[in-house]
Amino acid sequence: MDIKDLKVIGSEEWCVFNELGVPGIKARVDSGAKTSSIQASNIKLIVRGTQEWVKFEINPLQENRSISLQCQAPLVDRRMVKSSSGISEERLVVKSAVTLGDSTFDIELTLANRDTMEYRMLLGREALNNRYIVNSAENFLIQDFTEEEIEQRYAPFYKEKTGLRIGLLASNKELYSNKRIMEAAKARGHDITFLNVELAYMKLDALSPEIRYRGGNILNAFDAIIPRIKPSVTFYGCALLRQFDALGVYCQNSAEAIKQSRDKLFSSQLFSKHDIHIPTTGFAKSPMDTKDLIKMVNGAPLIIKLLESTQGKGVVLAETNKAAESVINAFKSVQTNILVQEFIKEAGGQDIRCFVVNGKVVAAMQRQAQKGEFRANIHQGGKASIIKITAEERKLALKAAKVLNLAVAGVDIIRSNKGPLLLEVNSSPGLEGIENATGKDIANQMIQAIEKKLKFS
Repeated sequence: MDIKDLKVIGSEEWCVFNELGVPGIKARVDSGAKTSSIQASNIKLIVRGTQEWVKFEINPLQENRSISLQCQAPLVDRRMVKSSSGISEERLVVKSAVTLGDSTFDIELTLANRDTMEYRMLLGREALNNRYIVNSAENFLIQDFTEEEIEQRYAPFYKEKTGLRIGLLASNKELYSNKRIMEAAKARGHDITFLNVELAYMKLDALSPEIRYRGGNILNAFDAIIPRIKPSVTFYGCALLRQFDALGVYCQNSAEAIKQSRDKLFSSQLFSKHDIHIPTTGFAKSPMDTKDLIKMVNGAPLIIKLLESTQGKGVVLAETNKAAESVINAFKSVQTNILVQEFIKEAGGQDIRCFVVNGKVVAAMQRQAQKGEFRANIHQGGKASIIKITAEERKLALKAAKVLNLAVAGVDIIRSNKGPLLLEVNSSPGLEGIENATGKDIANQMIQAIEKKLKFS
């Protein structure tokens, strides 16, 4: 075909799939990908006569899980596809007619979890061949929809809000975890409001206690609060939670539970009291017994961590006794509280994060430290993958969350020659790493847990 006969397509285009019942989905035009790909979840194979079909759900609009479309299409293939992260996986391939502007034609689509991607669809070169030439500097040359048009197209799919009123108490509305929780609540028909911890204030009064928000708005109509309080505002955030509790609002994690989990010394004492095994840990104030403190935790290499450390920050590996003495004494000289903990060498830089919701481990992932690091941390380049935990590890995670009275918890476990050991418990665990690694919709399970607690049907 002569190049003059080809239509010019932009780097982004709106696609319509009438056969699938998708009135509009924004696609990234990607000539580097052979086959087109579309976001899909809850994928199931069914048989119609002699033909295999696939049932799946599509959330066609980015950052909006309140709209979920039930789709069916014939299965045409199973293919190994390498993702952008370099991991190969088998994907199901279906065929459907796509409409771009005034043209309609059949294309093949691989079904993939694209929840974390900017686009819910990729338009590959098989769909472009002999039809389009790409102008990567322009967008929507074939077909464009305004926000109003998209809202109108999806109007029949919006759910009426008849649910709970939920407040998300946090600091950054744009964090993945916070966005996912708000999406999940809206998808289940609830009215959820983001509340910045530092913009709320309270009135302490026996007759009419209140919580107010920027501009004087009174926050007195919430059924539940989901706390996602960053460590730097723990004191004030917990004060707000106590006030909400006094007003009869259910808080998914209580102020007391969060404070206990943030105090690494106190939580370690609670774990020891309840026969939960942790790496041997030492704590002292005077530098006079530093040598014995090091000896008490089986000597170097050992871990030195600040009591208020978070996400791997404030954690140091001392590889020799002399180095350990220097670091410990340096911290003590500036009146900084630290814990000294034995180093579990056989773990090989791996640990396990169990995500607990209302007394159940809903997901688990293994984290591997990047080369040269001793601690697994996906915030600092570590890798995460799904893992099947043992019954002993599951029991340990549930018991740790229960001891701290946390309804939602990220429980970190390390495997040792002595069996699984508890590292720490996070009262505001992130969702991004574990949702991506496991494919589980944890935000939805958090909302379901609130519904169950409040007996909402």
